Amino acid sequence: MTRGTTGGLLILLLAAWPAAAQPGSGSYVGSRTCAGCHNKLYQDYVRTAMGRSISPAETGAPQLDRPVTVHDARLDRYFQVFQKGGALYQSEWQQEGDREVFRSTHKLEYAVGSGLNGISFVVRRGKHLFQAPLSYYSRARSWALSPGYEFADYGFSRPIHAGCISCHSGRAQAVPQRDGEYGEPPFRELAIGCENCHGPGEDHVARRGKIVNPARLPGRLAEDICMSCHQGGDTRVLQLGKQYVDFRPGAPLDLAVVIFELPRGSGASETDLLEHHEAMKLSRCYQASDAKLSCLTCHNPHAMPKPPETAKYYRSRCLTCHADSACRLPQAKRNQASDDCAGCHMQKRELREISHSALTNHRIVQRPGSSPPHTHIPDPSLPGLVLLNPSDASSPARLPLITRLAAYGELMAREPKLLPHYLSTLERLRVESPEQPLVLAAQGRKALQEGGAASVDLLERSMQKGSEVATTFFDLAEALSRSGRPERALEILDRGIRLHPFSKELRKSRILRLITIKQYDTARSAMREYLEIFPEDSFLRELLRKVSQGAP
Repeated sequence: MTRGTTGGLLILLLAAWPAAAQPGSGSYVGSRTCAGCHNKLYQDYVRTAMGRSISPAETGAPQLDRPVTVHDARLDRYFQVFQKGGALYQSEWQQEGDREVFRSTHKLEYAVGSGLNGISFVVRRGKHLFQAPLSYYSRARSWALSPGYEFADYGFSRPIHAGCISCHSGRAQAVPQRDGEYGEPPFRELAIGCENCHGPGEDHVARRGKIVNPARLPGRLAEDICMSCHQGGDTRVLQLGKQYVDFRPGAPLDLAVVIFELPRGSGASETDLLEHHEAMKLSRCYQASDAKLSCLTCHNPHAMPKPPETAKYYRSRCLTCHADSACRLPQAKRNQASDDCAGCHMQKRELREISHSALTNHRIVQRPGSSPPHTHIPDPSLPGLVLLNPSDASSPARLPLITRLAAYGELMAREPKLLPHYLSTLERLRVESPEQPLVLAAQGRKALQEGGAASVDLLERSMQKGSEVATTFFDLAEALSRSGRPERALEILDRGIRLHPFSKELRKSRILRLITIKQYDTARSAMREYLEIFPEDSFLRELLRKVSQGAP
């Protein structure tokens, strides 16, 4: 999920607000406890892609006989993955002739992905988790830059967001308001486990009580379990006071997470990445089934067919609704294609977002290559947005204003027409919820952008009410500097850096404030400290070289 500057602030603040009681009861017990009574299901499940969603790096990585080196000419960087002492490591460095400008090496902690498309890796730096620059791509059988690294050199400082890792792991312990920081251990259960779909198992284990069975839920509640990870939309917004781990199977997803999409043709993404449910809903098969077609119609979450059996397995799923005689292709042609219904009607498409990767297009089409128009009926109560997972609790008309504000803030950089809706929603919240920290922070940023003197008061009040996200510290420091209080701005930045030690923005802002008040020695020390954490930053390295040569 991409983060707009304002929208990222709002979503982080929404995630930070104290949570209310959650649907469901009992604690989590872990999948191995479930295996005590359901061993066959468990043994089948751990061989599925979900059961292998994340693992220790040394067991999840492909066999590495020798170091693999990748050079990216655009970034002017070298990357290497290698094995040492039974552990895996990655390095990044830059060369100038025979001279090594910098080298950064980190142990790989976790391998993320089952390997169907590829595997990315996570490094741990203190309490923080970051993505590693190199990933392994299964189709190409090669190592290359991780998704997104083709646009910028993130080094080993691209944080693992809770909204991403929550769908690759059992139960991530993300720390609220600390992007990329996790508890100890970071995961209560490593891979996606039984309770991700069945809910907490304590009561079931202790008293043989009921536990959620998705196959017996009303259709929409069952689909919500799948949508929690397999429907991305254009942005996903946490409801006020919720975390991603607060979703409980059997409860509506939108009690915790609301998924929004831009109307097609207005900046919305056309992709197969995490758009499985919405694509299925637009299919004639779904519409003709009176909404009875579901993920569970075709997928058995507990087991995956082996590759030689895949076409036959999914064909049998198609034949639960369709007659074999409905296919108009001659049998000889069908046999040439392994009689593969999904291969023709749900063809895989290349992913723009991830190199060397493809996903099944769940937009079931009548003829290969055809794609019916993707349209939504606009809801006047939610102008400019489409709500993908409404329930009775949060239909567009009843959607909380604070959730709308976060959605508009997240997406207005892609679709400028949303700005008036964002501003009008913020104005309503200013009147109705004047003391909420995210409302104060949003007002403070707006005042800062407009040059208003009220920005300092608004941002300070936001922090007094509990905001500790990095962007609030950044904005307040900027507002204080503009109002002629650079020393106070430095105090705010120092506080922010203690909470967010890997924030490039806060550290750069601190360096700038130090230079502004002519504390040059302290500024040089701050630059050196910055480059120890982010050695890939060529701009800061060159700036340090220049100021050190002509030390004022």
